[in-house]
Amino acid sequence: MGEAKARGPYAKTPARRAEIVRAARDSFAEKGYTKASLRDIAERAGITHAGLLHHFRNKDELLAEVLAKRDSEEWQQGLAQVDSLDELSPYLGELIRHHQKAPELMRLWIELAAAASRSDHPAHTYFVERYERGRTQFAEGFRDKAARGRLREGVTPESAAVLFHAVLNGLQLQWVLDQELDIIGPVNDFLRLLLERDNS
Repeated sequence: MGEAKARGPYAKTPARRAEIVRAARDSFAEKGYTKASLRDIAERAGITHAGLLHHFRNKDELLAEVLAKRDSEEWQQGLAQVDSLDELSPYLGELIRHHQKAPELMRLWIELAAAASRSDHPAHTYFVERYERGRTQFAEGFRDKAARGRLREGVTPESAAVLFHAVLNGLQLQWVLDQELDIIGPVNDFLRLLLERDNS
């Protein structure tokens, strides 16, 4: 009984973890990952430093959770708003503009994705599964376009899905380096290249 009471304030409830993740997201966006501290995040979440460490072992683990949460929210939002590839361009434009309001998080996502390429990285499995899920979803959409003769001749749906992710990620990296760069136009241009045949 006493042990249960002692552990009560640190119970790993989804609500408590969600509060910590929200606090971390705000801290990372405001201060940057390097300057954000676990103590600041704990204070924002209304818990002690020790309480935070009961939920997340370190700042890297917390960052991975912040980005995974954002990915999950956006994935569900995309599924709800985009029924076909024809609706993808306006949705992506809105999503990119939203990301550009928090450039620090965009930069951190790019850095984490690169670091997670190591098989021993804590976020490695997450990113592998994330890209696999994205490629599968987009390949299905491109397969539908191919069946209706709207996918560029010679490009397979699977290849189109891989290319789409490569272009989108590469453009976001370029924008982080030069925030005056327009990347929404090139994303739309690339989709037109994939989905409109060259009739010349």
